[in-house]
Amino acid sequence: MRTATVADNKATITAFIAALNRGLTGEDDWVQYLSPQVVDHNKIIFGEADDPGAAIDGFRQQLAAFSPTDAEHSGFVLQDLIGEDDRIVARLRVIAEHTGYHVRMPQPTGHTCDVEQIWIFALADNRITEIRAVSDRLGMFLQLGWDWPTAD
Repeated sequence: MRTATVADNKATITAFIAALNRGLTGEDDWVQYLSPQVVDHNKIIFGEADDPGAAIDGFRQQLAAFSPTDAEHSGFVLQDLIGEDDRIVARLRVIAEHTGYHVRMPQPTGHTCDVEQIWIFALADNRITEIRAVSDRLGMFLQLGWDWPTAD
């Protein structure tokens, strides 16, 4: 079996991000890019499960809660892609409107958020096995009018 190159891994991440954008409109083809045992080391909101594969449900929750805006460029906007071996770093802007249920705020606010994020992916066999991320969460919460979460 041929080992994936950095170019192969970048192509997988680019395709994953494009599929996430389709996920904002209801398609579910982004799941094919994630290992069933994918581990998300960075919880989006307190309360998400830590089990391998739980990241898939975390993405589903986020995609169900947000929709693309009317702006020309909205959704997951890839700005930089850097790779080395089986690691790919993506710098994104995430621009979306809170239109659906979310565990942190069940009532949609109708507000738009525009935040920068950096995701670090580990890949094996053309699938994402690990995700680490940093995000302007304070900016997102302020833009959406959410209260800052507290651990229970």
